[in-house]
Amino acid sequence: MKKKLGNLIIIVLVILTIAVWLVFPPARDGVENYERYYVGMMLGSTVIALMSFSLFLSTRPKWAEPYFGGLDKMYMTHRRTSTSAFLLMFVHLLSVPISIMNLHLGNYLAMASFLGIIAIVLPTLAPRIPFLSKLTGSDYEGWKKLHRYIGVFFILGYLHSITVNAPTTKIAINWNQIFVFLGIGSYLYTEVFGRFFKKYVPYTVEAVNHPNNSTTEVVLRAKGQPIKHAHAGQFLFVRFKEKGLDESHPFTISSAPHEDVLRLTIKASGNFTRHLFANLKVGTSAIVEGAYGMFNYKMTGEKQIWVAGGIGVTPFLSFLRDLKTGLTHDVDFYYTVRHPEEAVFKDEIEAAAKQNSRLKARIRFSSTDGSLTVDEIVRNAGGDIREHHVYMCGPLPMVQAFEKKFMEAGVPAGNIHFEEFNFR
Repeated sequence: MKKKLGNLIIIVLVILTIAVWLVFPPARDGVENYERYYVGMMLGSTVIALMSFSLFLSTRPKWAEPYFGGLDKMYMTHRRTSTSAFLLMFVHLLSVPISIMNLHLGNYLAMASFLGIIAIVLPTLAPRIPFLSKLTGSDYEGWKKLHRYIGVFFILGYLHSITVNAPTTKIAINWNQIFVFLGIGSYLYTEVFGRFFKKYVPYTVEAVNHPNNSTTEVVLRAKGQPIKHAHAGQFLFVRFKEKGLDESHPFTISSAPHEDVLRLTIKASGNFTRHLFANLKVGTSAIVEGAYGMFNYKMTGEKQIWVAGGIGVTPFLSFLRDLKTGLTHDVDFYYTVRHPEEAVFKDEIEAAAKQNSRLKARIRFSSTDGSLTVDEIVRNAGGDIREHHVYMCGPLPMVQAFEKKFMEAGVPAGNIHFEEFNFR
């Protein structure tokens, strides 16, 4: 229940916002098109509330992670609130009466805010609509740079709400100020003040290893006090102070919390990671933020299934490297890759299985063994996995397909755990 509390609070506040407008409607005072103004103002207020939640979640508050189920789940909530606000903006625009012959300052601010938000939100679809990627330079960092201006248009939207010629309602408007302050404060924290409060920790690249021809293992050592790595399976944001690599990206920590270094295992799959594979050098300075995430097998039941696809093996490497006194859960671990050379740290995984009788490790090469299926996993587990907890990390299509199949096999949704790494 605690993991759902954050989403529940957001839903309740949205409902309360609508309720305030219903209980304290704006004064009629002979206003023409009163009903359309009323609906439009209520929708506009809801848009401001939803956008303020999105801006708040963008600050990445570590203290809020337990109430959403981890930072990755917070980003999913951020995406849902942003999408809802974006769609309601269109409904708001259609509901309010606008005369092109009698425009006020508030109307111009509304148009500026509306067009600005559209210009920022649409490129979020760039991976699916290629021509939109031109606005962001086709990369994650370009999208981030464009996205940082969303708060400016949020402020313009608020200024629109207080300058537009509309019926008055003091109580509802005062209620709305809560979300205005939350949104503006969150935006200023992210863009201006966060650097003074967030813990950005300096590290140095101690080693750069290539376990195969497409993967980089980066070993980082703190220059001073290291970050707080609470448990195995967490991730961090890292920025390397080197041309072409000076961008903040999230990566799972593949080392154990008790190690005196951080290890990141990174597959060269995009512009940034390919450049990192080819150019990162020992001695490069890095800035680390974290650690985040609640992908923690120790917090659930004794019978578990772990499924890693490709580079999704990284949190499980951290799990195995964290074993000090032996595994305290019964685990069936499946690591699937296409070709044998893609199986990084295969020997280490097999050695861990030999040392821990409760760990069964199965490494699958789909090019020769065929694709891994949930039916096969169920058979190997004895035919009944309803009491098992499932941990997955890998390509999103694989995770989504397996989630559906595990639920069809009787695994409760609450027993299926995976990280949402599509932060865009």
